[in-house]
Amino acid sequence: MAKTSQRQIVAYIEVPEGSPEGQPGMGANTDGTKYFTNATGGEITAAVEKVYDGGQRFPEVLCATADIGDVTLTRHYDPTRDAPFLAAIRHLVGTAYYDVTFQELNCDLINAANMRQYNNALLVGVTEPDGDASSGAPASFSLTFSIGPISTLTSTEGSDTTSV
Repeated sequence: MAKTSQRQIVAYIEVPEGSPEGQPGMGANTDGTKYFTNATGGEITAAVEKVYDGGQRFPEVLCATADIGDVTLTRHYDPTRDAPFLAAIRHLVGTAYYDVTFQELNCDLINAANMRQYNNALLVGVTEPDGDASSGAPASFSLTFSIGPISTLTSTEGSDTTSV
C-alpha cells in the first residue's frame, strides 16, 4: 500500500454561506493557488478522570467531552496576492468564521479525497510575515482557527457529510 507524503496533505479556507457581505475569502486566487503551505492542528482529545475506589488496584475511568484543538494554516507571503487579504482580515480576528478544508492530493498533486472539514471555524489569530535581514528564506504568514464540531467528508464532492 502506498504511503502519503506530507506535501500531499493540504488545506484551504472559504467564506461560509450566510457570512456578512464583503468578508474576504481565500479560495483560488488569480494565480490559481488556494492551498496553504503548512496545515497543522485539529487533534481531538478528551479529558478523563481516573477514580480509585478504596482498595481497587485499577481505576474506573470517567470520560469527558471531546475537544478539538486549534488549526493553524501557514502560507509563504506573496505581497501581490496576500497583502490585500491580510489588510482586510486584521480587524476580523475573533469575529470572522471560515470553512477550513483539509484535502489529500495524489502524487500528481491532484485532489484525491477530502479528509476533513471544519465548518464555521472562528479566526482567532493572524501572524504577520516576519523579517530577517540576514535570511533568504521565504517570509510566511499564518492564520489560526478555533474549531467547533467537525464535519467528516466521505466523498470528493463533499455531498455526504456527518458531524462529529
